[in-house]
Amino acid sequence: MPPNSSPSKSRAPLAVRLPWLPVALQIFAWGLGLALAGLMSLLMVVAIALAVAYPNLPDVSDLLDYRPKLPLRVYSADAVLIGEFGEERRNLTPIGDIPKVMKDAVLAIEDARFFSHGGVDYIGVIRAGLANVGRAKSQGASTITMQVARNVYLSTEKSYTRKIYEILLTFKLEHLLSKDQILEIYMNQIFLGQRAYGFAAAAETYFGKPLRDVSIAEAAMLAGLPKAPSAYNPISNPKRAKARQLYIIDRMEENGFITPAQAATAKNEQLRVKSGPNADRVHAEFVAETVRQLVFSQYGDETYTRGLNVFTTLRAADQQAAYKALRKGIMDYERRQIYRGPEKFIELSKDPQETEDAIDDALADSPDNGDVMSAVVLEASAKKIVAIRQNSEAVEITGDGLKPAQSGLSEKAPPNIRIRRGALIRVSKTPKNTWEITQLPEVEGAFVALDPRSGAVRALVGGFDYEKNKFNHVTQAWRQPGSSFKPFIYSAALEKGFTPATVVNDAPLFFDAGVTGGQPWEPKNYDGTFEGPMSLRRGLAKSKNMISIRVLQAIGAKNAQEWVTHFGFDADKHPAYLTMALGAGSVTPLQMAIGYSVFANGGYRVNPYLITKITDQKGKVVVERPVPGLDESARGIDARNAFIMSSLLQEVARSGTAAKAQATLKRPDLYGKTGTTNDSIDTWFVGYQPTLTAAVWMGYDTPKKLGDRETGGGLSLPVWINFMDYALKGVPVTEFSA
Repeated sequence: MPPNSSPSKSRAPLAVRLPWLPVALQIFAWGLGLALAGLMSLLMVVAIALAVAYPNLPDVSDLLDYRPKLPLRVYSADAVLIGEFGEERRNLTPIGDIPKVMKDAVLAIEDARFFSHGGVDYIGVIRAGLANVGRAKSQGASTITMQVARNVYLSTEKSYTRKIYEILLTFKLEHLLSKDQILEIYMNQIFLGQRAYGFAAAAETYFGKPLRDVSIAEAAMLAGLPKAPSAYNPISNPKRAKARQLYIIDRMEENGFITPAQAATAKNEQLRVKSGPNADRVHAEFVAETVRQLVFSQYGDETYTRGLNVFTTLRAADQQAAYKALRKGIMDYERRQIYRGPEKFIELSKDPQETEDAIDDALADSPDNGDVMSAVVLEASAKKIVAIRQNSEAVEITGDGLKPAQSGLSEKAPPNIRIRRGALIRVSKTPKNTWEITQLPEVEGAFVALDPRSGAVRALVGGFDYEKNKFNHVTQAWRQPGSSFKPFIYSAALEKGFTPATVVNDAPLFFDAGVTGGQPWEPKNYDGTFEGPMSLRRGLAKSKNMISIRVLQAIGAKNAQEWVTHFGFDADKHPAYLTMALGAGSVTPLQMAIGYSVFANGGYRVNPYLITKITDQKGKVVVERPVPGLDESARGIDARNAFIMSSLLQEVARSGTAAKAQATLKRPDLYGKTGTTNDSIDTWFVGYQPTLTAAVWMGYDTPKKLGDRETGGGLSLPVWINFMDYALKGVPVTEFSA
């Protein structure tokens, strides 16, 4: 040991050597105490929160039998969807029926560790927390279970209280339900835009296909919607939707759900996104609305949430044929009318972008009406019109395509009629695939077809366009039937001893006010001529008014008024005056179809019906209607009377005012009668083949002349023929036998 060294100096106390240590230890002790106190306080707060919040959590046991809001769906007899009613468009799909590719896409972007965590993904929370450092906008870490808790039970409010409830509910759900049950609820519950809830409804909404058929690319596009359905909507925001789809495909590859080759193929796939209503959909809006009203009267507000499926008597193909036939008939009439001018005019500036925006706004405000499409005129002259349609489609109209609007192309045309730059017009494609100017019709129409053996409604079109006019002319329009009512007067005459060979004089008549119940009356035949004595058969075939009036005179108006009730007509709608012989009463097109069905089925009254059965969301039958048969309790007229009337109506379709029917359709088993009221205000054709009865009406909602040369044979009969040409394909000829 060195001589000057001292043990006491070499081993000085630590506090002397480190004078700050006591203070540090004291601070550490205080800090540890505070931390422990804070932790205890936090645990106490959590415990209190659990004690208070947990008992108040919603009962989640109802999710064991998950029953979301499901819309009312209306189907044709052959199971084609024709209508849907409800705030939430949803197709409840069991987890086993959801394709793996759809589940993989959702898991890849929403919760890749879904099957390995207990409801809260702590790794995801830490990652999101680190990502949020320094960010103004936070990044979420919600798992699928947390989203189910939030979407089913909680609001979208952002608060600590709601977050606590969300986490507690998440643990409760994870304890009660299996992972597959939780995923099934998520896949069916989540909102995905366009009123679509769940991925099955979204697949139909955006791609027009069942969920089982979606590709990797389509699944990735759909999986991008939960985060922000509006922002990533492939219809309204295709660029943003595509960017998110590509990101999700990358995530699917990173997580091993797809191979690099599948990812590359999916990224290059061209998606066909539905930009509007399906062009091939069956137009049965009037039927769907009628069914909705019937179901609502039974089930009330549950109609829109219970998931009922209603199957109707409609045949989808026949319904579409009826829709097209009526629209064609109305548009054919419209081509003969004076051009009423553009629908409106818009200012087109010299700035290209402003012009494009103005055109887009105008076309959005006046959308296409089926094949009657809207366009904005860019150039107009007497020989050519250049217009632009939606999606910047250019339209050039020349030659015959300008004829319907010739009056609007004259320089002398009034300002509201003249077609010029900025005019919004209607155009349509011709059979030659060229364009022509047209206009939305003001005239209306109605079509209904029944099975005369049961009353089942096979097709019903209540007007030109449901969105334009929701008034159902088939069931609600009370109009004069004109000469189409004559067969019921003739039937009454047969009951009083007349025969088809009975001769009646086609000669002038005059009646004073005491006979008519109103003004003096000097009736005329349609053509203004008189042909003298002729048989009842010939009188009906040529629709001779004088014959019908004399027949009614002979049998008595009171007798005829009572007789027409055998066909389902209201006596008080047909006053007992001689004008009844010319169809001066009031009927609906549906009533006329019912009345003619009595002739078609051998004399039985039928009650029309639309609904065959109703099932619940699981397919269990709730209500089912047996097909009604014909029995004597429903007899309206004698079978012999019905047989003779069919013979008379067959003559009308063979050589009379409806001769075009048999001549066009090339079959003898067609029966019917035209109808035209005074001043051509209403036109009709009602007819049948033994398996199908159909009635057609055309006229204005506010009664006015259709035109001096417009008749039931010229306006309504072609609609009936066009429908029957399709509906009777493959139906064997069936004539009545004595």
